[in-house]
Amino acid sequence: MVATPIGNLEDLTFRAVQIFSRADVLACEDTRLTRKIFSRYQVPVPKIFFSYHEYNEEAAGQKILRLLEQGKTVALCTDAGTPTVSDPGYRIVVSAIERGFPVEAIPGPSAVTTALVASGLPTSSFTFKGFPPKKGGPRQKFLEMEKDSPHTLVFFESPKRVAVFLEEAGAVLGNRLACLCLEMTKLHQEIVRGYLKELVEWSTGREIKGEVTLVISGNNPKFEKPGNDCL
Repeated sequence: MVATPIGNLEDLTFRAVQIFSRADVLACEDTRLTRKIFSRYQVPVPKIFFSYHEYNEEAAGQKILRLLEQGKTVALCTDAGTPTVSDPGYRIVVSAIERGFPVEAIPGPSAVTTALVASGLPTSSFTFKGFPPKKGGPRQKFLEMEKDSPHTLVFFESPKRVAVFLEEAGAVLGNRLACLCLEMTKLHQEIVRGYLKELVEWSTGREIKGEVTLVISGNNPKFEKPGNDCL
């Protein structure tokens, strides 16, 4: 399981390059994006090279298991970041372990930890929540689960829904300090820090593109501005 850059291709580790160079098989989320990495580092693409994503997990997973049974070394990566972290990979890891195959994680870039470090919010303990539900009712319950948690919260969100999610987060959690991380490590990276009400105002009506990671402080009075609800 190989972590790949979340934006800047120079973030690929030396070890990841070595693994890619030695692998018999490469399974990846999008073959076009992964070819760019191989081209950048002048690594030859393995002869067995195919897609593994959420829409073909079952069939592609069975193919990986058959190749492992043949003694092949399989490298798996997603479009960006670490496989299984809000990306495909969990199911094949479980299947491989159940069948006794060794599974190794090659560490590297992660949007979760990159945003957390850049946020300026406590890093001693945090909860990664991934993508919130798309519908309002389930999304509110999703937020309410963490209302009393003291841990810093990390979310992924679609650029199209981020303003709505910020407003709902403020309504449920209170007007807490937060950090909105956009296009991290890329040319147009933007990191916006402030209370949720301020981030709602900043994002409303703005065209936001690319990857979005949101970090919100845990339930602690020193990170909340009282009497300033987001609604």
